[in-house]
Amino acid sequence: MRAPVDRARLLAFLTELSHAATEPTRLYLAGGASQLLRGLRESTVDVDLTLEPEGDALLRSLVGLKETLNLNVEIVSPAHFVPALPGWRDRCQFVMQIGRLAVHHFDPYTQALSKIERGPRRGSIRSVSISGDRPEEPLRSRGPSDRRRQGLR
Repeated sequence: MRAPVDRARLLAFLTELSHAATEPTRLYLAGGASQLLRGLRESTVDVDLTLEPEGDALLRSLVGLKETLNLNVEIVSPAHFVPALPGWRDRCQFVMQIGRLAVHHFDPYTQALSKIERGPRRGSIRSVSISGDRPEEPLRSRGPSDRRRQGLR
């Protein structure tokens, strides 16, 4: 069993992975790893990510880094479970640039829908941020009382 991933281990992984990027690459984080960098949790059991493009050097590096750093890494996207929403790339919040690797949070709306689709066994949508401008406002705060305040039903 691999150790939980905290912020320092995630950043070390991203830095090491960036050395293998031979061309400009976008890395999208989802789930616990995304929440970890937003400061919404202390650790996660795995790093869910998607790469564009999926270069051979990066994929080979992933395999080695999983072992070297003792991390669970999965190439998975919320869009593997539900269709990505129109304009999803526009909602992917930029996190940092490390060499040729541009790190982003995957679209929070698609992440939330993916959590709902997979059901309660796969985690909670409580901490999924719905706005890049307000990461501290989780999706759960958009309940009926908030909708009434905004004149919605």
